[in-house]
Amino acid sequence: MARDFLVVATGLLAEARVVSQAGVRAIAGGGNLVRLEAEIDRALTQGAHAVLSFGLAAGLKPQLAPGTLVIPGQIVCGKQHYPTDPHWIQNLRRALAGSIALPIAGVDAPLIRATDKVQLHAATGAVAADMESHVAARLAARAGRPFAALRVIADPAERALPQAAVVGMRSDGRINLAAVLASLLRNPWQLPELARIATDARRAMQVLTRCRRLLGPELGLKTP
Repeated sequence: MARDFLVVATGLLAEARVVSQAGVRAIAGGGNLVRLEAEIDRALTQGAHAVLSFGLAAGLKPQLAPGTLVIPGQIVCGKQHYPTDPHWIQNLRRALAGSIALPIAGVDAPLIRATDKVQLHAATGAVAADMESHVAARLAARAGRPFAALRVIADPAERALPQAAVVGMRSDGRINLAAVLASLLRNPWQLPELARIATDARRAMQVLTRCRRLLGPELGLKTP
């Protein structure tokens, strides 16, 4: 069993593919937090030396456009605050200019309504949210491993998600195209908004891919 590797938590399999390489074990949560926790925990017991949360996020602060990069100093989940590793975060911010340093919120379910996003921003000060960072941060803290997060906003705070987008992720992190099409057949009015979401997600994925390319094999953990 290979040891001394970096474990990366993502939501989608597409995000995991961006970051996968030798020395990296990428885990696509697919919205299944129980499985995500089990797989990260297993990776830590098998020799993972650090944990990174990497992928797309929902915007919480109004007027942050899709493609905005967030490298937070902490993850907020309810009353819990998980700090990110300061050395690692400094390396990430140095390599990726223009990122936002404010917190990311961890959530257990997708944020569907725009009002929910804005309220979470007001309550926590977080500018983005995802379903993996709080799980990864908690397990890294428990294991005494460095933790960092790098997230790119895909859907802005002002946008509500149509049902077709909500049903679009399978538990393995793949896109559930059949469920999306079925939802569109029931409610065709969702199509224009779903097209905008797809366009913004592609823009965010391009930023994510560029970040991966700039960070090098250690994903910023070690100073070049």
